[in-house]
Amino acid sequence: MRFGGYGKGGRLAYRLAALFVPPYKERIRLSGMNKKGFVEHTASIHHPQMFLGDNCFIGDRVVLYERRGGGAITFGNRVEINRDTLIETGIGGFIKIGDHSSIHPGGILFAYIEPIIIGAGVMIASNCCLYSYDHAVAPHDSIRNQAPVSKGPIVIGDEAWLAAGCVVMSGVSIGNGAVIGAGSIVTHDIPENAIAAGVPARVFKMRN
Repeated sequence: MRFGGYGKGGRLAYRLAALFVPPYKERIRLSGMNKKGFVEHTASIHHPQMFLGDNCFIGDRVVLYERRGGGAITFGNRVEINRDTLIETGIGGFIKIGDHSSIHPGGILFAYIEPIIIGAGVMIASNCCLYSYDHAVAPHDSIRNQAPVSKGPIVIGDEAWLAAGCVVMSGVSIGNGAVIGAGSIVTHDIPENAIAAGVPARVFKMRN
């Protein structure tokens, strides 16, 4: 692990280290053995502005991708990105994820025009989708020919939890410690320590 890194030689070292460890979450512990963390050899990194904190984990088939002038992807310390997650920036959008936050398998984060900012200790469950933009739908032209639009950034506060299959739309803030129920579509702000669910998500209880 001490030879691990993001270049070809470092990725090879990661692959050799993983031969002796069971797959999936068992390999998260490898990220604690090197400040550069651990990147599965099947992960695809195509982003010129990627900044990782100490001891990050990037799992199987994760894709980090920059398109059309996208901004940086920045991870804090001990961020965990699990298998089959797609993280993409474009048209000036950027992504920032705080210390000890995790994204479980199948997550999609698309930051176009506006950023996606995720605080510390946030848990994002499997198959959640965050989009900081939308397609324009003006009647004068086909949807595919229109430039994307945005209502603003997505901001998720510290220690929030998004259960499986949530969708968070542009312009939404989710407060510290909030919980979003499985399968919810979040189109409006959710306050701190609220428990919200539904389509669209509505607050039905407070944690405090």
